[in-house]
Amino acid sequence: MTNERNVVKIWLDPLCPWAYLASRWIREVESVRPIEADFNVMSLAVLNEGRDLPETYIELMKRAWGPVRVLMAAQATLGHESVRPLYIAMADRIHPTDRKDYDAVIVEALAELDYDPALAEAAASNAFDDALRASHHEGMDPVGMDVGTPVVHVGDIAFFGPVITPAPKGEAAGKLYDGLLLVAGTPGFYELKRTREVRPSFE
Repeated sequence: MTNERNVVKIWLDPLCPWAYLASRWIREVESVRPIEADFNVMSLAVLNEGRDLPETYIELMKRAWGPVRVLMAAQATLGHESVRPLYIAMADRIHPTDRKDYDAVIVEALAELDYDPALAEAAASNAFDDALRASHHEGMDPVGMDVGTPVVHVGDIAFFGPVITPAPKGEAAGKLYDGLLLVAGTPGFYELKRTREVRPSFE
């Protein structure tokens, strides 16, 4: 008998509500399956560079650099283990109440975790952009750039999703994980999709 837990790597941008729901789902899976979720940073701003986008989304992407830059700054100075709690502290503030004041969110999240408040300065700096792009491509390249976040890697299996609301809990979360591994691990399997008819729910 072994207590070894499989590492499940998930790539997230704090601004994406569907990624936030997936982050809540994968934490539920940890309680019912022998896995350990490893949080990593992708960037919606990097993903959408050069794309023809509505003006409102272009403005959002300009602001999207801040939180992911701060996550990379924390990783560089505090270690990779700092990413998960800082992502959660940011996303917990942004999504349930639909906050848009990202600079304030960053400051509050750093304070909650007793991280150096000077890390907030990275939001307006490109000092960590190379590392951000490297993290982004590590997660996205295996699944292609025509998808977004979340992206999940389990060993050699990589897939976009799940896009789900609300995040399932307990054994329901574990069953979804089992099913995703089954379909994503099937050679030649690429897509299973249906139209979203509801907004994200953070119950």
